[in-house]
Amino acid sequence: MNVLERLEKAGIIPAAVIEDEKDAVPTAKALLAGGIDTVEVTFRTKAAAQSIREISIHCPEVLVGAGTVITLEQCKKAVECGAKYIVSPGYNDEVVAWCVENDITVLPGCLSPTEITLAVKRGLKVVKFFPAGCFGGIKTMKALSGPFGEVKFVPTGGVNGENVGEYYQQPFIYAVGGSWVCTKKDISENNFDRISELSKQAKESIKGLKK
Repeated sequence: MNVLERLEKAGIIPAAVIEDEKDAVPTAKALLAGGIDTVEVTFRTKAAAQSIREISIHCPEVLVGAGTVITLEQCKKAVECGAKYIVSPGYNDEVVAWCVENDITVLPGCLSPTEITLAVKRGLKVVKFFPAGCFGGIKTMKALSGPFGEVKFVPTGGVNGENVGEYYQQPFIYAVGGSWVCTKKDISENNFDRISELSKQAKESIKGLKK
């Protein structure tokens, strides 16, 4: 099973803002205990790179990726530390091209037909849609799926425990992303049991929705 297939199977891609690398492995294990075997560590903190490294080494059963990657330098650093996939808030052709050339799964943020066209030109069939809640959510992705029928979306930003099922059941959705299962607060306060419980609830919410 390749990286994209594992992300599809997971269904939910948790975005984790980790401020202290000591919390990285416990967070990954908490997600795993809740049935989610992947985590996107966001490059919003100084601890991001080392957190990716810690999870890659000490919790290899969890597929670790890097999120909020906006420069090629960050991208290369993340992969060097063990990231198996790259997620960007927007479309950066330099990052996408490098990932494609180096066989690294990349999910660039694409909101417009122009950005999706660029992603398709690079051979991508799965893209991030962020921030989904601010840009029409399901309605917009449905409209975009008309001309781009082979492209699937991973919406983030506005997806939560209440609407995750509504998003996930759409035929043009590949997986959903978000931080509600492992909030920055819960991670920093070591509320790992809560992370596991929220992960279980999220997985239950999408169970059986894909045919």
